[in-house]
Amino acid sequence: MGKNLVIVESPAKAKTIERFLGKDFTVLSSFGHVRDLSKKDLSVDIENGFEPNYEISPDKKKTVKELKSKAKNAEVVWLATDEDREGEAISWHLVKALDIDESKTKRIVFHEITKDAITHAIENPRSIDIHLVDAQQARRVLDRLVGYELSPVLWKKVKPALSAGRVQSVAVRLIVEREEEIKAFKPESSYRVTAVFLLDGKTSIQTELNKRFKTKKEAIDFLNTCISADFTIESVEKKPAKKSPAPPFTTSTLQQEASRKLGYSVAKTMMVAQQLYESGRITYMRTDSVNLSNLALNMAKKVIGNNYGENYIKTRQFTTKSKSAQEAHEAIRPTYLDQQEINGDSSQQKLYELIWKRTIASQMADAQLEKTNITIDVSKADEKFIAKGEVIKFDGFLKVYLESTDDEDTETQSGMLPPVKKGDILTRSEIAATERFTMAPPRYTEASLVKKLEDLGIGRPSTYAPTISTIQKREYVVKEDRTGTERNYTYISLDKNEVKEEKRSEKTGYEKSKLFPTDIGTVVNNFLVEYFDNVLDYNFTARVEKEFDEIAQGNKVWNEMIGSFYHPFHDRIEKTLEVSKKQSGERLLGSDPESGKNVYAKIGRYGPIVQIGESQDEEKPKFAGMRKGQSIETIELEEALDLFKLPRTAGTFEGEEMQVAIGRFGPYVRHKGKFYSIPKGDDPMSVSEDRAIEIIETKRQKDKEKILKTFKEDPDIQVLKGRYGAYISKGKSNYRIPKGKNHEELTLAECREIIEATDKKKKGKGK
Repeated sequence: MGKNLVIVESPAKAKTIERFLGKDFTVLSSFGHVRDLSKKDLSVDIENGFEPNYEISPDKKKTVKELKSKAKNAEVVWLATDEDREGEAISWHLVKALDIDESKTKRIVFHEITKDAITHAIENPRSIDIHLVDAQQARRVLDRLVGYELSPVLWKKVKPALSAGRVQSVAVRLIVEREEEIKAFKPESSYRVTAVFLLDGKTSIQTELNKRFKTKKEAIDFLNTCISADFTIESVEKKPAKKSPAPPFTTSTLQQEASRKLGYSVAKTMMVAQQLYESGRITYMRTDSVNLSNLALNMAKKVIGNNYGENYIKTRQFTTKSKSAQEAHEAIRPTYLDQQEINGDSSQQKLYELIWKRTIASQMADAQLEKTNITIDVSKADEKFIAKGEVIKFDGFLKVYLESTDDEDTETQSGMLPPVKKGDILTRSEIAATERFTMAPPRYTEASLVKKLEDLGIGRPSTYAPTISTIQKREYVVKEDRTGTERNYTYISLDKNEVKEEKRSEKTGYEKSKLFPTDIGTVVNNFLVEYFDNVLDYNFTARVEKEFDEIAQGNKVWNEMIGSFYHPFHDRIEKTLEVSKKQSGERLLGSDPESGKNVYAKIGRYGPIVQIGESQDEEKPKFAGMRKGQSIETIELEEALDLFKLPRTAGTFEGEEMQVAIGRFGPYVRHKGKFYSIPKGDDPMSVSEDRAIEIIETKRQKDKEKILKTFKEDPDIQVLKGRYGAYISKGKSNYRIPKGKNHEELTLAECREIIEATDKKKKGKGK
């Protein structure tokens, strides 16, 4: 055992650091947090200053035991967890859990895992910053109080097993409100006129009219005017322009750009970035700073000079917009800028390349452009045709990288224009007016939601990814593609000397990887906005983040901040339980033609359902679960009534009926008391007898292939093939086969021994 024990949070980070330290250092991992609030109860003492009651996580007891023993024998314990609040809290918890003497404890931080950074950190240790720990504790305790008190209200007033969270609920609110905006949006049409003119009868110029017409009549009148009009170049304006590079990446801009350029989810981006950081490839990936160190600036200068030439260098220091940037370290950049490529899997290589390009581009010269605007006079009209062109005179940073945008409008184009001069006469090649529609606000992608949260001051670099993952796991929001719908539009063209009109169609509303609120997400949000508007208020949530920052700076006492929030919040909880009604998002669809009873769509105990009849009637109402893709908001009466046609008989097989129905886990065929899932592409309403038999036989065949061994003496025990290899099955219980045992040679006696030993172990744990 070395004299020095270094503790980090992850094995990958431990491995990288070990390369830079000598034989006197042992580097071990805590595998993240070792202590947390108990999951069984509130674990916050409300009466005594909101004191948290931490316990060692059950899965970390072995790790803590090992670390404790190593720490006891070490002369110095170096706590080298990440340099943000979460990392500071992990170090503090380690001191408490391992019972380390603080006099032999040293806290070191670094924002990149390089030999120089590690050596510098060891030479400049500090003590644990309790203000940073308090800021993390405040967030943890506040989120526990909100979740613990608010969730039971949702169980009683909406549906069992729901949960609420402070930042997550605000994120859901943004998505629900955007959906409402889209539903309320009424598209308006106008006519966009485009024309192609010829210079000297051969060189074409693409143009657009400087006005859009509100009505079809105005568009037709203008095209008729063009029949006998002359077209002359009225002016040619050339202006120099420049384009500057984007700053280096912060956590949120990396998440946005990796989504746009690589199609990565926010969670995937953070996972891959963590791998790159822990293997020493990039600086720390949780930051809201755009600052680069002098070392990085000098490295960038050298790389740009060598690769592209001295005229491409322009050193810049960007400043962080956010006043509350919690990390004072650098933007995300490669640790060694002279390495343009790395070894690793394709995800790591792609993300690294993106970070490298963005960092290098940020220190390169502006792109020099020449923008040209040509105005074309129409002799018989006041409107003008405009042609826009853009020529790159010097590419500068564009040689390496251009930032993408979320802008969905792709109609404006600029390219090269032919040389023309004032007074040149043009001939018309084609002129057309196309009906265009105003667009509804776009739905959020994961990346644009991160940007919105950041703009509102909600959350911090470490919270974006878990927030977005949580709202999807809780099924308040789904991320999916949706096919668009056909829409007709009018196309009017001037063909020689005749105006022609035709109807065309286009696909509109196609969505890729967008966030949609579910029925439950919408109902929960509407309930929370009605009764807990302060918790879901954007300004309030942003103000709480600022208060966490003040705690981190030592300007605010954490439990006083919690107290000022908690007491009014708790009163609101109690009042809501008394006065609020049960929420189900109920919508009346019409009446059932057979019984004359009302038909409703609503949230039931297990999700969205359709109900025929009233809950208070003597005769119980009928219920049917909705199918995937159906929603309370959009389901029509006819679709709702169709759901009551299930269960239906699909025919007979082996002398018994096959019933098709929908259960909690989707549509299925029931035959001889067994259930067979209906695959995704099949409509349960139209599954035929032949198809139902095919579904049953396919499942039976799969089950047959799964059986590796059976025993005549005890048919209840079988050896089966699973995803991760062979295992023993008895009734509804499964048992792992110990290492070294060959499943083909297992006897019934050995299987029974394994079952007995496993059951005994489970009982022991239970005690």
